Amino acid sequence: MRKIKEYQLKKVSTDFTKVQIKSSQMASEYIRQFYSDDLGIYESCFLLLLNRANQTIGYAKISQGGIVGTVIDPKLVFKYVIESLATAFILCHNHPSGQLNPSEDDKRITQKIKEASKLLDVDFLDHIILTEETYYSMADNADF
Repeated sequence: MRKIKEYQLKKVSTDFTKVQIKSSQMASEYIRQFYSDDLGIYESCFLLLLNRANQTIGYAKISQGGIVGTVIDPKLVFKYVIESLATAFILCHNHPSGQLNPSEDDKRITQKIKEASKLLDVDFLDHIILTEETYYSMADNADF
């Protein structure tokens, strides 16, 4: 009888060092460690939660999709922002295709979350797109 393997998505408890995020490059490098080996396989979205000094206080996986997309629900973003009492946050998702440019959907969700963050008096610092080799910061470009 041959045994099969069970594959599942699950939360793994990991200790990440508390750091002060000073740039989009630093944020992308920090967030990259959440992705493991799946960065080039399927799209997923993470939220990096920060305090007033831009120090990391936590993170949350917001969504996991397929090869070409994932759904970013603003309600889930702000659930974690509010529960953690974060005063700032960075959104990040990956493009398994290696394409760095944000899609129109990426731009739309960024604007929607940006508007909501103003109502809650929380700083939405950046929306970063990761590929296996590099990153794209919407805050560093005209997309934010």
